[in-house]
Amino acid sequence: MAKNLAVITARGGSKRIPRKNIKLFLGVPIIKFSIDAALGSGSFDEVMVSTDDKDIAEISASFGANVPFFRSAQTSDDHATTFDVLEEVVLKYRERGEIFDHLCCIYPTAPFVTPAKLRHAMTLLLESGADSVLPVVRFSYPIQRALKIEGSRAVMFWPEHYSSRSQDLTPAFHDCGQFYCVKIESMLRQRRLFADNTVPLEVPELEVQDIDNEADWKLAEIKVQALKHRA
Repeated sequence: MAKNLAVITARGGSKRIPRKNIKLFLGVPIIKFSIDAALGSGSFDEVMVSTDDKDIAEISASFGANVPFFRSAQTSDDHATTFDVLEEVVLKYRERGEIFDHLCCIYPTAPFVTPAKLRHAMTLLLESGADSVLPVVRFSYPIQRALKIEGSRAVMFWPEHYSSRSQDLTPAFHDCGQFYCVKIESMLRQRRLFADNTVPLEVPELEVQDIDNEADWKLAEIKVQALKHRA
């Protein structure tokens, strides 16, 4: 029977928002949202946090996640990619005799991730034959009518769409930056999360927010509170 692993990637260092991964979000460390979603989904045989930080490890363990080992120095610096971190996790588990078939990488600052979303994504991965499932959100404005600044002038990237109606243009999407569900062997072979055979999972715009600075943080809190009231 296939075994599934959830990996929450939570490095200790954060320059733009200090201690970002355990900063209080609506009164609790933000990483708790990701841990609760993974545990609550019932989709994983193991929910672990990959970190190099003792405080993050202790807080994560208090919320029910496993921290069986710490990151190496090579996967703890600013140049390590998410793939580098996940590859190390998978190989360390294999050294311990634990083999997993599927993996869901969940970011620690993803308060919009829910058990239902993770269950849906894992079901898509298992039933679609895809190598990976990627949550995406639609751009709120047609990218074909995007502008750039040249010198002191605003010009269109694609002037041929000057008169195009929005409804006639192909919708564009971008990565939500919340989680990725992958077949482990495909990930290791292709050495990336966004695999050649990727199925999208569309997420509403209200449930997406990059959190790179304090203003983003406040916007995310407002959105999460709005979603709670709507529910």
